[in-house]
Amino acid sequence: MNQHATQGADYYERQYNNRLAIPNAADYNARAKRLSTEARLLLPCTLDVAYGSSPRERLDIFPGRGPGPHPLLIFIHSGYWRSRDKSEFSFIAPPFVAAGVTVALPSYDLAPGVTVEKIVQQMLAAVAWLYRNAGQHNIDRNRIFVAGHSAGGHLAAMLLAAQWREYGSDLPPDLLKGGYAISGVYDLLPLLQFSFNDDIGLDADSARKVSPLTYRPAHPVALYTAVGALESDEFKRQAHELQHAWAHCHTEHMEARSCHHLSILEAIGNKRHPLFHSMLRMMSV
Repeated sequence: MNQHATQGADYYERQYNNRLAIPNAADYNARAKRLSTEARLLLPCTLDVAYGSSPRERLDIFPGRGPGPHPLLIFIHSGYWRSRDKSEFSFIAPPFVAAGVTVALPSYDLAPGVTVEKIVQQMLAAVAWLYRNAGQHNIDRNRIFVAGHSAGGHLAAMLLAAQWREYGSDLPPDLLKGGYAISGVYDLLPLLQFSFNDDIGLDADSARKVSPLTYRPAHPVALYTAVGALESDEFKRQAHELQHAWAHCHTEHMEARSCHHLSILEAIGNKRHPLFHSMLRMMSV
C-alpha cells in the first residue's frame, strides 16, 4: 500500500496542501459559511442533536420534503480531521431535501485533540444513533447512505467497511446501503510526509490502522467515488486505489470536469451538476 510513499516531502506538500493549489481557498470557505447560514434559515431543521457526550458530538438534521419515511444521506465534512464544522456544510442540503431525501450532518472532535481513530469511532456512533432513532425523524432505516468530502470521504469509506454487528448487536450488517467517497484519502501513509501531520499525529502503524485500503467490506455495499479533474495526481490515485481494492463494491466513478478540490464540494449541492444526480442515483431517488 505504501509503494507510492517514496516521494519527497516537497512532493506530498504540493499534492495534498490545497491551500497551495487553490490560492482563493478562503473565498470558497467563506461562501460555504454564508450559503449554509441561509440554508438553516430557509429549511426546517433540527440542530445540534447529541449523539454522544462530547460538545462536538452533535448532528444537524434536515428532513426530506413530502411524506416519508425518507431515505437518509449522512454527509461528513472535510478539514483534514483538524478543522471546520458541520455548520459550514448545510448548503448541500437544499437540493436533496427538495428531492425527498433527509440530510444529516455530524460534527466530530478535531486533531490534535483526538486521534483519527477516535474520529472514526465518533462517526460509527453517529451512524448507529441515526439508525436507532430513525423513526423519530421519519427516516427509512432500510435506506441509509453515507457521503463525505476529503477527510469526510475517508470517514465515509471507513464506515462502509464497518462490521456493524460487532459494533452493536442490534445493528444489521448492511446498515449502510451505499456510500459516496469524494476527493478522499484512503491510504494515509503519504500524509506522514505532509506538514499537516504535525496536527493529525499519524505514525506508520496508526496510518495503516485508519486507512480504508487496509480493509475490505464483508459484503458488496455500493461504493461510488468522485474526484475533480483539476485535482492533484495523488487525489486521483487515491480514488483509483480504492476502486481497485474494493472492486466487489465499486459501482461508479466520476471525474468532475473543471472541478478542483473545493469546487467539487460546491457541485454536491448544485441540483444541475452531474455529481448531484449521481448521488441521487445511488439512493434510487
